Amino acid sequence: MLNGDTDTDTDTNTRCRICGGPSRPVGVVYGRFSKRNYHMRRCPSCHFAFLVDPWLEYERIYDERYYEGAGADPMVDYRFELDCPNHTIRVYEWAGIAKYINELLGDLDGLRWLDFGCGNGGLVRYLRANTGVQAFGFDEGAIVTSARQRGIPILSAEELNEQAASFDVVTAVEVIEHTPDPLATLREIRSALRPGGVFFLTTGNAQPFAEKLTRWSYVTPEVHMSYFEPLTLDVAMRSVGFRPERKPRGPAFDEILKFKVLRNLRVRRRNQLTDALPANLLGPIAERMRRLSEQPVGWAV
Repeated sequence: MLNGDTDTDTDTNTRCRICGGPSRPVGVVYGRFSKRNYHMRRCPSCHFAFLVDPWLEYERIYDERYYEGAGADPMVDYRFELDCPNHTIRVYEWAGIAKYINELLGDLDGLRWLDFGCGNGGLVRYLRANTGVQAFGFDEGAIVTSARQRGIPILSAEELNEQAASFDVVTAVEVIEHTPDPLATLREIRSALRPGGVFFLTTGNAQPFAEKLTRWSYVTPEVHMSYFEPLTLDVAMRSVGFRPERKPRGPAFDEILKFKVLRNLRVRRRNQLTDALPANLLGPIAERMRRLSEQPVGWAV
């Protein structure tokens, strides 16, 4: 227990931000960038894990250095991806996501697609160049200005509100873990979708690490403050107007996992060797360790 916490604290600040129930202390994680401790708790009901005391100075966290991999998360490489979109390993993820949505919906031509929390807009640019999708992004980070200067259509918050209930697809790639209020973010995403539209997200699966959350490599407390198991997302999605559905892992998701394997190996540039690496071999290896494909998709109801 931490600083006198009881096993099931009922203080408002420590109640589960998904189901509203009491949470239990997990432990303390240290932020190497901010040089401070963060207190983690977990809900025994929906299994949501979260930081009680997250760092919320977004202008300091998501500054230019962050997007260059010199900030709170050294794994990001957004500036290179923006400048050299055809030479980044992120291409495998973009292609995998496009194939995955195509498998879900049968055809991409003419669909309106919003990439929520799009960062540098790389997925938006890929979709516009390689599919018949009308793709747009939404983000408010420091790199947005540079992305717009390259012609990537990234909506402002006002423009997003004006286009409510108009999108067939919303994606959120490694976004939901960055928010201290996941339900508010999910409501915003749901409001962008028309009924029958699909929401696809990627985020770490906390279930394999439930007994060792403070040692999970995905826990970068300055930027990742919310952690989800499949059950957590089921509960969260249903509460804001989605019908969650789990889909079996297939070739498209293996492409997404291929990117994640290469990224964890600190490979940055795409080349003939990375192109030749078979996703159908890398994907299952990553899935056994991380079980990322178990996270549900959401259908807007």
